[in-house]
Amino acid sequence: MAGFSIRLPEELEDRLDAEARREGVARAEVARLAIAEFLARRERERFVSALVAEARAAYADPKIRREALAVAEDFAAADSEALDLAEGKPVPARARAVGRGRRRR
Repeated sequence: MAGFSIRLPEELEDRLDAEARREGVARAEVARLAIAEFLARRERERFVSALVAEARAAYADPKIRREALAVAEDFAAADSEALDLAEGKPVPARARAVGRGRRRR
């Protein structure tokens, strides 16, 4: 395992010491966990940003936008049917067929 040193302001070092004592682990373990959580959060933020950018670019295309809206409508109908079934409400046969085998362009 590679090592490195880091200079911390006194207040941050005191907080690190206190957390390590509370958890009963070494300061290095608290630092490793904090770094791992920070890096994971940053990676998620970049991933979500890329998804948002891709969605915005795709939604600018009218054909893709129409297809996405059609898919969303189909899923909304299926979600409503599932909710009705979960609540014990009767679902008409016509409603159960909504969204199955149908694709709009």
